[in-house]
Amino acid sequence: MMYPRLKAIAVAVLASFALTGAALAQGGPVATACKDDIPKLCAGKEHGQGDVRACLEANKDKVSAACKAALDTTGMTARRALMSRRA
Repeated sequence: MMYPRLKAIAVAVLASFALTGAALAQGGPVATACKDDIPKLCAGKEHGQGDVRACLEANKDKVSAACKAALDTTGMTARRALMSRRA
């Protein structure tokens, strides 16, 4: 009769891993540096699909200096800059 209890524990553990992963995805350098810009400029955009970053990139002229630096040094923007330097 331990099977239902083990199943419940396994579900709880998997759920906690899923929630932890989502929290970590929203806690990177851009999320941290742009924490004040996101609600002002990108309210309603969904985290995890690139919508927030795309919004911040589209509004780069309006974001804080720290947010702009985080956008410039992470993600595809940083990769493109690195590739252009190598070419």
